[in-house]
Amino acid sequence: MFQYFPTNYVWSLSTMIALTHGGNIGEVDAMCAPLLEAARAGDDPGTQAFYEAWKGGGDKLIDLADDDLARGRKRSAGDKLGRAGLYYCIAERMQAHGYEHRLALYKRSLELFEQGRLLSRENCRRVEIPYGDAHISALYVPAQGLADGQRAPMVVIINGLDSTKEMLQKSVMGTQFAQRGLSALFIDQPGTGEALRLHGMPAVYNTEVWAARVVDWLEQQPHVDAKRIAALGVSLGGYYCPRAVAFEPRFACGAVWGANHDWREVQQARLKREGENPVPHYWKHVQWVFGARDMDDFFSKAEKMHLNGVLENIRVPFLVTHGEGDRQIPLRYAQQTFEQLSNSPDKQLLIFTAREGGVEHSSLDNPVNAGALIADWLAEKLGGTTE
Repeated sequence: MFQYFPTNYVWSLSTMIALTHGGNIGEVDAMCAPLLEAARAGDDPGTQAFYEAWKGGGDKLIDLADDDLARGRKRSAGDKLGRAGLYYCIAERMQAHGYEHRLALYKRSLELFEQGRLLSRENCRRVEIPYGDAHISALYVPAQGLADGQRAPMVVIINGLDSTKEMLQKSVMGTQFAQRGLSALFIDQPGTGEALRLHGMPAVYNTEVWAARVVDWLEQQPHVDAKRIAALGVSLGGYYCPRAVAFEPRFACGAVWGANHDWREVQQARLKREGENPVPHYWKHVQWVFGARDMDDFFSKAEKMHLNGVLENIRVPFLVTHGEGDRQIPLRYAQQTFEQLSNSPDKQLLIFTAREGGVEHSSLDNPVNAGALIADWLAEKLGGTTE
């Protein structure tokens, strides 16, 4: 992986997320160059400086977009506002829970993403799925060329620990499924994005609870083929997705971009400083995500986050992918997931190597080829096109 900050994996990971999710290398370099010294102090110190640099980069783009709008150049303004939203999102992601400016910046990033989509006329719209006393927010990307009355297969994309629907929609997944005749639904499930930040919904181990409500909603949509709904989990979605497919039989197939077979074990390893963390202020972050009172409460909740005794319930095609150089989740967990898919009629294990790229966690170092392989597999199983 390209490490802008040679001694700091966590800061470099955020930088790569920006570069592979719609960011501009010149803009990213301008924001990161002043941070090189601060990054040497470790993951947690210096995140205030990171916030100011990345927010400042977004602010510049907003000013430039205002100039475009004054000239009637809506598409150019939309492109800039979309990148500003991304940079705000990265700045927010790096802060500790409780940081005073975090929620306001997140809300502003949502506004910027939405303005950018509308001005750029993206093939994407926001939807809300009833859930409990609130809703699960999502971004719906229809298959290309979908005619009135036509129903398309659907891929539900499930966040990881610290990603959001906007971030993933700006990745290669935002276009690759639609190009293959598949619609896509990027969701902020409990524990992520709007569900966590705006509605106070923590993550739960029994993901089929919210997954069932998503499928209920999709079955009512006129452009969705309810018999061809797939689930794709990214990062910690490598736990959420198999669990959902195992206990929600309406999913036609499933796939994971990074296996997460035994997340409770991973947490014990991280206590011993084994493996890399995805975000600064890690333990404060995971307690927030799971609504835990303290570390003991968090580990009690994490105890259920494994797939042993779960995967034999999957009776549909399933794809397990993993980067051979993943520094967050060891490769052995992908092998465990694959081995325990004992009742899947069509299972495949795909390890990304240096040959195709994407060897790091969820292929964040190089997602293009890995993403295409996943999109092709889903298109083949759901009746899309790879031509």
